[in-house]
Amino acid sequence: MSLYEKSVDVSKPFSFIYFSSYFEEIFKKSYNDGYTDTVLLCIGTDRSTGDCLGPLVGHKLKDMKLKNVHIYGSLDEPVHAKNLKDYIGKLNLFPNPFVIAIDACLGKIDRVGFISVREGPLFPGAGVNKALPSVGNISVTGIVNVCGFMEVMVLQNTRLSLVMNLANVISGGIRYSLWKHFNSEVRRLGKPPKDTEISQKITEG
Repeated sequence: MSLYEKSVDVSKPFSFIYFSSYFEEIFKKSYNDGYTDTVLLCIGTDRSTGDCLGPLVGHKLKDMKLKNVHIYGSLDEPVHAKNLKDYIGKLNLFPNPFVIAIDACLGKIDRVGFISVREGPLFPGAGVNKALPSVGNISVTGIVNVCGFMEVMVLQNTRLSLVMNLANVISGGIRYSLWKHFNSEVRRLGKPPKDTEISQKITEG
């Protein structure tokens, strides 16, 4: 069975709208009421410009207050190759978690700057030939640079502006989509923010 996947070019107009729509579509397709918690696993390290996409997304989402939504991975506490297995082990703390895995990756030159969201797990470290465990019910990847030659050096010499643009779209789209999906919980806990407040929060990143 082929896995459902959508992608968007972050440099094009309305990339946030397209990504939000794609993420929401795949989330609804994969998620059901049997899941007890939603865990965002933001993978990467702040020690490499190209590989800091995950920690940046986690940093931008760490203040998201939704019931049973948890963020692992940020600039302060990154989830990377050395501790990934430990964090995967922490998923056992939840009865039945739905995991959204987020990471940077390398790709073809004409795909740099694209964000992909797909059903199925993420395979972290594949672009730099690291054997790490797969994780995630759905995965979100941002292509930050070109693969095929000296991958570690390429990641370290990736433009921060591109990574920031990818992180802004991913974090904003996930924040808005999850808020919409769990809106009933937000209403129960208190008055939800107006759409203008949500838009401002997304813009501020």
